[in-house]
Amino acid sequence: MSPDSLDEAVAMLREHPEAKVLAGGQSLIPVLSMRLARPTHLVDLAGIPGLDRIEVRDDCVRVGALVRHAQLLADDEAYAALPLLRQALSNVAHPAIRNRGTTVGSIAHADAAGEMPSILVVTDGVVEVVGPNGRREIAGTDFFAGALETALEHDEIVEAVRFGRFPARTRTAFLESARRHGDYALAGVAAVLTLDEIGRIASARAAFVSVTDVPGVVDLTDILSGMDPDSADWSVIDEPVQAALAPESDIHADADYRRMLAGELARRAFAAAAGATHGGTHA
Repeated sequence: MSPDSLDEAVAMLREHPEAKVLAGGQSLIPVLSMRLARPTHLVDLAGIPGLDRIEVRDDCVRVGALVRHAQLLADDEAYAALPLLRQALSNVAHPAIRNRGTTVGSIAHADAAGEMPSILVVTDGVVEVVGPNGRREIAGTDFFAGALETALEHDEIVEAVRFGRFPARTRTAFLESARRHGDYALAGVAAVLTLDEIGRIASARAAFVSVTDVPGVVDLTDILSGMDPDSADWSVIDEPVQAALAPESDIHADADYRRMLAGELARRAFAAAAGATHGGTHA
């Protein structure tokens, strides 16, 4: 089914409760292949105008439901406003998938192994939703209910997401580890450091990939506040990071290895953020 507007798409979902929304399809197709969903219909958003826009605002970068990963990755204005987007997107799958897959779609499917859900929460992002009762907004931290589960009702559609911009003097980095580049990450981390006016750490936060069912933010400000980022001992974050993570074992890695790997990546990511050049710094 190919609606011409979001209202028409919502009506189709109400009429067909077992239908699924299709944008890029790069998250939906694996779900279908694994028999995790058996939709009776697909509601294709491709014909709805205005959903392929990227808007850079004073407080956020707004990404429409049809914006491809590659489009956002290449957007220089979005990069200048929020370098973490490009840092994370460069790790998303392979070029062919980035050319088809949508950033909003990867968030709407709530895959714990996806990079963009963690970026949504660490930027204090917001999900814009359209449903039969009109529009509503869901904070990123409230959007994810579990692995492949969200706060969306069956007849609601994500119109866009807003990634919040960081304060001045913020430095970011994103690192992940996979068996092959582009494969699902065994673990990953987004690190965010904000410095005060004299260059000391004012706040420090991290969000993780593939080590929790629901993406969340680990606030490390109490531990790192006041440190010089150029000489900080990043090993002090080991204990709180390990305590915050509850990975599960699977065929790719056991829980202990994932926890260890996430901790190592966190240390490296904060070190990388501390030494970030202009490309990872918010002026």
